[in-house]
Amino acid sequence: MSARPSPSYSLTIRASIENRIGMFAQIATAISRAGGDLGAIDIVRVEKGRIVRDITVNARDEAHEKAIVNAIKKVKGVQVLRVFDRTFTAHIGGKIEIRTKYPIRDSNDLSKVYTPGVARVCRDILSHKEHAYRYTLKGNSVAIVTDGTAVLGLGDIGPEAALPVMEGKAMIFKEFAGIDAFPVVLNTKDPEEIISTVINISPTFGGINLEDIGAPRCFYIEQTLRERLDIPVIHDDQHGTAVVVLAALINVARLYRKNIENLRIVIIGAGAAGSATARMLASYGIKEIVVCDRTGAIYKGRRKDMDRYKRHLAKLTNPRRVKGSVSDIIEGTEVVIGLSAPNVLKPDDIKKMAKEPVVFALANPEPEISPEEALPLVRVLATGRSDYPNQINNMLAFPGLFRGLLDAKAKGVNEEVKFAAARAIAYTVKDDELHEDYIIPSIFDKKVTSAVAHEVSKAAKDSGLGRR
Repeated sequence: MSARPSPSYSLTIRASIENRIGMFAQIATAISRAGGDLGAIDIVRVEKGRIVRDITVNARDEAHEKAIVNAIKKVKGVQVLRVFDRTFTAHIGGKIEIRTKYPIRDSNDLSKVYTPGVARVCRDILSHKEHAYRYTLKGNSVAIVTDGTAVLGLGDIGPEAALPVMEGKAMIFKEFAGIDAFPVVLNTKDPEEIISTVINISPTFGGINLEDIGAPRCFYIEQTLRERLDIPVIHDDQHGTAVVVLAALINVARLYRKNIENLRIVIIGAGAAGSATARMLASYGIKEIVVCDRTGAIYKGRRKDMDRYKRHLAKLTNPRRVKGSVSDIIEGTEVVIGLSAPNVLKPDDIKKMAKEPVVFALANPEPEISPEEALPLVRVLATGRSDYPNQINNMLAFPGLFRGLLDAKAKGVNEEVKFAAARAIAYTVKDDELHEDYIIPSIFDKKVTSAVAHEVSKAAKDSGLGRR
């Protein structure tokens, strides 16, 4: 699948151009012929006989960026002065910072926020531990914890290289939910060390967001932390994905006028996201779910390539114990959810599905099947990408989910909370708005965060997770 030009590969090219008629048309033609997507054009300054302009262009990848710059350089009368990679520019100096909320203008201010006045607040919290939610940042803070072992599609890239992703996540927490989130990248892959570290830093935070930790270690780490901490611990790669997939399926059922519990579903991928999605859908009441990994369908009694997590999954899914590859078991299936790798689903597989098939091809950036191949064959297509309709993105879940849990001062997280989040996302799309290309709201619809936060907070209090 050929990629389209994307803002991820965006350049600003500063060029000195001869000031004569038709010059910019030649530059625009060169960019077009090179396959670039021309954006903003700004005049920097005017010199004798020349104009210096900043030209913004989107490309497909780094090689394409160089090809576009070379095409501009070949235009007679143009001198390229400098090239700015806009993505790298956005990261210079990091993307987040800490700011004070209370000004320190004189000694009176200092005596309240620091010594001696701060001692009064310390003694109060010593006597009433729960007052940390009121008098410190704890009540509005989340730690984003990673070991850098499963970052995006990059894999095990280590803690330093993972830090830009965690900063970006912190930005989303703040922008969409007003939450102060702190990246915590750990220089260890040992599950026990990760668990110990998170427990030791946990008094600062009202919630823990585990991020980009490889499976199956992530299952054990999350489960242990949930058992040992009295604040919510959520591995977003698992549960954020599962919540948004469930929301999309709720709306598929609304669109098809079917009972969601009767949908027949195949999930491709048994990693963190695939396993959590299968568990959540089964818990929600969907009966016919089959999960496939590289070995094939997971079923009770399978011996090859099984661990305790897959054995547990086998007990929850595949009640008919079907066996074989995706192509073998897909016949008659209504919904396929891909949470695996590029190009593992073929057009012939979709042709075996039930009438009006639904495909969620969520591997990112390259999905399980190219949208161009899938769209003529399906009624509903969803991807993890922003350049096609129905983007399944964790951003729809985690800001509102944590906002609601923090508002409830929750001691943990449960299925009722996650179901509440999924329903809130789904019903942001009204009945008269629902159609094949709009089964899930936009990630930039900030009504989603407030709706999710409200329902999650209510579910946490109703289910006994909330503190007074």
